[in-house]
Amino acid sequence: MEIGLVGLPNAGKSTLFNALTKAGAPAASYAFTTIEPNVGIVAVPDERLEKLADLIKPDKVVPATTRFVDIAGLVKGASKGEGLGNKFLGHIREVDAIAQVVRCFENDVPHVANQIGPGDDIETINTELALADLATCEKRLERLEKLKKAGEKETISLISQLEELISLLAEGSLAANYPYIENFSDLNLLTAKPMILIANISEDDLRQGNNEAASQVNDYAQSHNCDAIIVSAKVESELAELEEEDAAIFREELGLKEAGLNEFIRITYHTLGLMSFFTAGPKECRAWTIKQGANAVEAAGTIHTDFARGFIKAEVINYAQLLEDGSENAAKEKGHMRLEGKDYTIQDGDVMHFKFNV
Repeated sequence: MEIGLVGLPNAGKSTLFNALTKAGAPAASYAFTTIEPNVGIVAVPDERLEKLADLIKPDKVVPATTRFVDIAGLVKGASKGEGLGNKFLGHIREVDAIAQVVRCFENDVPHVANQIGPGDDIETINTELALADLATCEKRLERLEKLKKAGEKETISLISQLEELISLLAEGSLAANYPYIENFSDLNLLTAKPMILIANISEDDLRQGNNEAASQVNDYAQSHNCDAIIVSAKVESELAELEEEDAAIFREELGLKEAGLNEFIRITYHTLGLMSFFTAGPKECRAWTIKQGANAVEAAGTIHTDFARGFIKAEVINYAQLLEDGSENAAKEKGHMRLEGKDYTIQDGDVMHFKFNV
């Protein structure tokens, strides 16, 4: 899973990236501090894995991971080559979801538009992404028109749909809103990607629990059917530098129930329709990320293609039941460990052992 952090220059992307990954990417108050994207691999916090490890006491504990990519700041006209232009847009095409960092704080660092306007900032980014998608769709339309002239009649319906999509993008709307967007998945359109809005507020606003600009971000998210989160990148970067005990005290002073990373990961999983299952044994306890609704063979393939190719059965028990029973042997004696076939739908929190033969 790869999440691209995007936003206008000086929105706080690199500061948030540093907080999430502790990677030390450069952050400064001028445009294009980030030129090449910074990439950080972050362990997904999951207390269920910790509890399983406490029970089984394996040699190794391996959490699921998420890749965060800090992409260069976007400016108006990027779709036509302004700023880093096509290079910026190319980096976005490679991620699974887009997280827009929206500036909602006032300080001495200049805003590129000289005023704080979350709605305008979001629209600037979305418009540039939509314009880039529009160019991609128009190129595909040209190719389809040539096929139509050559007698490829089956392209007529696709041409009609593509024209509808082009009209939608020309109005500044997102490809994700088009009902037949799956027919153009090979185009890897930017605005078809899942999107999360991150309202980046100041420490003072975080303490007071009130920020009108952040409320505008939430309102935008609700009206456009996407997820949103409110964070202070500055605070999260300071928390990241502290020992966990000191960080917990600081979070309590600020009225924060959990680390921003935990909440961000949870929202990301929701946005992408993801969940976790576990494998557990004396050598290793590991969390695996999989799409909601995946079956047992798909879960097996997440571990290794041989597991899927030679799948026979899977031993399954939910982690909570395993913790209650106290051990796998006790779970088997009580009939809680069950055998499931290839069509079994994985449930969030399942602990699984796969039987396969290649």
